[in-house]
Amino acid sequence: MNEGMFISLEGGEGAGKSTAIALLEKRVTEQGLDVLVTREPGGVEIAEQIRGVILNRENTRMDGRTEALLYAAARRQHLVEKVIPALEQGKIVLCDRFIDSSLAYQGVARGLPTDEIFTINQFAIQDCMPDLTFYLDVSPEVGLARIEANSHREINRLDLEGLAFHNRVREGYELLINKFPERIVRINADQPIEQVVDEMIATIQEKMKKV
Repeated sequence: MNEGMFISLEGGEGAGKSTAIALLEKRVTEQGLDVLVTREPGGVEIAEQIRGVILNRENTRMDGRTEALLYAAARRQHLVEKVIPALEQGKIVLCDRFIDSSLAYQGVARGLPTDEIFTINQFAIQDCMPDLTFYLDVSPEVGLARIEANSHREINRLDLEGLAFHNRVREGYELLINKFPERIVRINADQPIEQVVDEMIATIQEKMKKV
């Protein structure tokens, strides 16, 4: 069995993950590597259906624990159906969000115990953690302004949260960087996207040398 590399991209709303992951895919593919790009919640049919429930703007009554459980359920299905098979084929998997999103959003931002959120997700992922995580860091003010200016981006239920919520999300990611410094790499997302991707490519290359 070949061993691939599992890379996740994290960040608050409007951090530029979707743009960055598309450019990153192009750059990594140009180096002759086999790449799979996917996203959370979603990536496979069942998980995409769960995504529709989670991000539906009409589901304003959704409880924080319900939200956390739905994310974990979508994550499990996505992992076993798409991510793990790709890794077993030796592919580099680029995933837009993974477990850190649940810890930052449902844990810190929603005020739920992060250890309980982590336990729920450990059950879901069975210790299949990313080899490397890029945290695209940008202030919530800048991120939300980008969303407002982008008429093509879907506006989901989380985008409608107030600034205080998004500030707590950023605080959550800061805690995660301190907890997992060997895995999470902070990237300044308030710089040109080409520089963001350049930094990610350099980090991936260094990681592959060590492997």
